[in-house]
Amino acid sequence: MGEGKKHERSLSSDLLKHPSTKRAKEVDTTENPFRRLEERIEAHTSSAKVKPRNVLHWFRSKDLRAEDNRALNAASQKARETGSVLLTCFLYSPKDLQWHGTSPARSDFMFECIRLVQEQLGCLNIPLVILTAEARDKKGEQLMDFIKKHDVSHVYANYEYEVDELRRDLDLLDRIEPDGNVYFELHHDQTVVVPGTLLTGSGGPHKVFTPYHKSWLSTVSEDPSLLDTVGLPEANDKAARQQVQELFDYQKKTFPSLPKDKLFPSDEDRKRIRGLWPAGHTAGMSRLREFLHKKCDTYAKNRSIPAEDNSSRMSPYFAAGVVSIRQVLSTSSKECNEGSVDFSSSGADAGLAAWIREIVFREFYRHMMVVIPHNGMNLPQNLKFDFVEWEDDEEGWRKWTEGTTGVPFVDAGMRQLTSEAYMHNRLRMNVSSYLRTNLLLDYRRGERWFAENLVDWDLCNNTQGWEPSYTVFNPISQAEKCDPHGDFIRKYVPELKDVKGKAIFDPLNRLDKEEFKKLGYPEPHVDLKESKERCLQRHKHDMADADP
Repeated sequence: MGEGKKHERSLSSDLLKHPSTKRAKEVDTTENPFRRLEERIEAHTSSAKVKPRNVLHWFRSKDLRAEDNRALNAASQKARETGSVLLTCFLYSPKDLQWHGTSPARSDFMFECIRLVQEQLGCLNIPLVILTAEARDKKGEQLMDFIKKHDVSHVYANYEYEVDELRRDLDLLDRIEPDGNVYFELHHDQTVVVPGTLLTGSGGPHKVFTPYHKSWLSTVSEDPSLLDTVGLPEANDKAARQQVQELFDYQKKTFPSLPKDKLFPSDEDRKRIRGLWPAGHTAGMSRLREFLHKKCDTYAKNRSIPAEDNSSRMSPYFAAGVVSIRQVLSTSSKECNEGSVDFSSSGADAGLAAWIREIVFREFYRHMMVVIPHNGMNLPQNLKFDFVEWEDDEEGWRKWTEGTTGVPFVDAGMRQLTSEAYMHNRLRMNVSSYLRTNLLLDYRRGERWFAENLVDWDLCNNTQGWEPSYTVFNPISQAEKCDPHGDFIRKYVPELKDVKGKAIFDPLNRLDKEEFKKLGYPEPHVDLKESKERCLQRHKHDMADADP
């Protein structure tokens, strides 16, 4: 590609479509959907006067639990106070899964968690009905039909922070407010500290992680009540169950099936992934305690060494809200920090402090999603990166997805993804850097590939984890540092299992030609040094005068 001509924008496939940078700025400021929804909800809840009838909790895809669920607890309290019947629902749109590219592993995990919550609530005489909206723009209509049919007066749910979900809730307010006979209340439940509330000394929201982390630690330490949890919802009595027996009968008949493109390729694949990631709150808490008591002590030392498998592997449970962050932190405090909620490096052991820091990153990503909502609209946070002209290298793309780039550390990460629907965080950083830097392919393609394959996909984490930057990882030196004995590479790249010493990190250049040929391993698709220089020059050229 010639470097002499400026271009207006990078071309995108249908999956990578996004609004203009000018439009992004409008969404961030005057049309910020989170701020609009907060204001609408505050006005609505302060003025609505509704005669109690039935109470509904609306589960979302990020709060799939009955334990320590703020909105569910509020709905239960309202039902108890007013003598009403508590109903629950989950609004499912198959088109949402396809729109976001949600993986079979994530989709199956979600459905299994819903099934377990449905059984759990059934023991409390509380129905959980799955409502299916075949079209994405019919979700509000579908929910309103249920509200009217079952004489619901109060609706409770937890905030979701992405643009589409915020607009969906604004749409529901538009539908319920004209009649004035339905009350709608939202709770902050995904985070300990409400997104957007931690501010700098000048009064603006934090946009850099380190000061945000410091402020978060101070806020939680000063107010331990932020980690207070709530109990299970109170059961409906048997008479109430009889009143809504049709819903129990209905939920048995209508548990939906996943779309064909969201099914596992085989029963063997499904069994393997379910074995790696068992669904439900009980499984999540068991995994948490295993980490706290067996891995946490060495987490600070080993967290960047994938062969040690020292991570908690809690990410799918966080992404689907199967275990609340409050319960995770309160359990960590009681069982590993002598009851203290000071999770700083001076207030907790190094392993626990380092792990909590990663959880705070998750909160920071939600904070940034409400501060800069265009993050969730297929646009980079730094809008200048939208002016980079990406390469069209389909062979490089194929090799990246298959884990055959000829770079062992990158290939090991991509093959772990294929095998486990998961990738160690250190590998995520390396494979993303390789795609956008060395292959110079549109980072959004990689972001989408992760969504289509990860069991722990989460839009806030995924988009901001893939945020393009000037940072470049060298996957050879990274492997030497983070996989010093080559154990991770040997596990996932069996062609290299017998390679000795440091040759495993760069076999083409560290073995003689005949030895390399016998391996059956591909040569590198690009030269790391030359491709890095190409990327830096492209950035310099395309972004120098970019005016988003």
